[in-house]
This record gives sequence, structure tokens and C-alpha cells, in this order.
Amino acid sequence: MTEQRIRSPYAIYRRLEGLPLGRWLFTRLICLRAPYFSSIRPVFRDLGPGSATVFIRKRRRVQNHIGTIHALAMGNLCELGAGLVMESTLPPELRWIPKGMSISYLAKAETDITAVATLQERPWGTAADVPVEVSVRDAGGTEVVHATITMYVSAGKPTPTDDA
Repeated sequence: MTEQRIRSPYAIYRRLEGLPLGRWLFTRLICLRAPYFSSIRPVFRDLGPGSATVFIRKRRRVQNHIGTIHALAMGNLCELGAGLVMESTLPPELRWIPKGMSISYLAKAETDITAVATLQERPWGTAADVPVEVSVRDAGGTEVVHATITMYVSAGKPTPTDDA
């Protein structure tokens, strides 16, 4: 049986965002689908075509030996934001997979952090490498990480039709 997208993450987010604990519930659903991301306990603050905003608290579980947020936790946050912006932007007949990541650690992350992933509007057609820019800022607004995640976008598996 082939997998079909019944609802995009964007549609699910829009249904839940106004409910009490709706953003938290949405994030838990995403972490059930991709369990590795639950290790950083993210919360989506906003999601839509072309942009995703994800927050994590500074807590012991994501800290390194000097008491700042660990580099890999921030990389994990960047990948989560980039993946959800792709899922919320691409037409359902296309699929994506991360191909590479360039990440710069610009300052110590000594507070809670927020990542904003952005995807420039473009025509979708042939297979292509597509960059997603991610900026991670601390509570004071200082950019602590900047990442470019390259996603390979291509046609998805054909879905069966009723007349086939």
C-alpha cells in the first residue's frame, strides 16, 4: 500500500494552533512521526508555506559541559525547522530529503533559542537541490547559529488512481 499525504503539516498546524496546548500537541505529533526530534523538546511557534519557527528551552538535557546549548541540539533544531518548512511548502506530488548541511556557530547559546527556517518561493518542476536558510537566535535576539540545509527535491512515487 502506498503512503499518501492525507493532510499537510501546515493544514494540521492551522487547525491546532488556536486551541489550548495546540502548538504543543502539533509538535508532539511531529515527534511521533520523527522520534529523534523529541530529544530537544521543541515547540512550533509558527508554520506556513516558506517559513517555520521552532523554539527550545535551555535545560540540562540539551546543555554541553560549559552550560550552553549543545551544538548538535541546535543542528537538530535547524533540521526540524527546515524539514517542516519543506513539508508545508512543497506540492504533494514532490518529495524531499536532506542532502547536506552547512552550519556556523556564531555565539554561545546561553538562553532559550528560536530557529526560523525560510524557503524562498520558486517554481517547482524538475529535480533540484534546494537551500533552506535557518537562523537561530537567543532570547536577546543575537544570532547564535546560521545554517543552510540543502534538500534534494524530486518527483514522488506515483499514487494509484481509480481508473488505473
